[in-house]
Amino acid sequence: MAFSSPSDVLRDKRLRLFVVLAGFFVANAIIAEFMGVKIFSLEATLGLPPVDWTLFGQSGLSFNLSAGVLLWPFVFVLTDLINEYYGGRGVRFLSWLTVGLIAYGFVMYYLAIGLVPADFFPTMHLEGLTPANRATTEVAVGDYNVAYALVFGQGLWIIVGSLVAFLLAQLIDVFVFHRIKARTGEGLLWLRATGSTFVSQLIDSFVVVLIAFYLPGKIGFILCCALALVAYCYKVLMAILLTPVIYLAHGRIDRYLGEELSLRMRLRARGETVST
Repeated sequence: MAFSSPSDVLRDKRLRLFVVLAGFFVANAIIAEFMGVKIFSLEATLGLPPVDWTLFGQSGLSFNLSAGVLLWPFVFVLTDLINEYYGGRGVRFLSWLTVGLIAYGFVMYYLAIGLVPADFFPTMHLEGLTPANRATTEVAVGDYNVAYALVFGQGLWIIVGSLVAFLLAQLIDVFVFHRIKARTGEGLLWLRATGSTFVSQLIDSFVVVLIAFYLPGKIGFILCCALALVAYCYKVLMAILLTPVIYLAHGRIDRYLGEELSLRMRLRARGETVST
């Protein structure tokens, strides 16, 4: 691929599409990682009673999930689209880049936490509040600097677990996606999209809990498996629900690229030689 001038790079549909997909992929993954410190109740959010499952002898289990799950399903979709048009090499490149950027982000957060706060910062959030609201907020939040450290200062085991699980899941997703595509060809997009997600997220769900909570001794192995299975059930459900989104995005991309260019890109992504 040769360009006669720098402006030609921005005119090339293949590169523009990759930049857009890569941008959303990296942004969603990074945002999901840092917002994931919050644990929420899916049932309460939807106004439903807790499911109260019993798995592996652990009772009282429900869909208490990391807030990061709001964005991870879109990462699944983007992974499948990048796989489809740019192959495993594109996904692997972006996965390693994302892991590096997330690690870089955590280093920057820890440096920021270590900075000595200005005198007014710990109570800055209380300025301008009425006495009643101030009292309520002060009890709820207290020292703003401490709250900042609690929100952004995730434990080392959690950081390592999430990064290892993400990277491993992405590499497995690439492998399964292209093994299915090698057998089915251009058809059955839903099968390679959901099938690769089912396998990769099974690994992701268990690895992150094992490293983040089981290895440091925070929870037992049985509870670890039960929590991972609950999270996996949610991811499977979202993968199924988002299948129409993959077809919609696939169709929009085909129209943007044009039938001929789209087919060439998909064949190259599959490892086939395409004559120009």
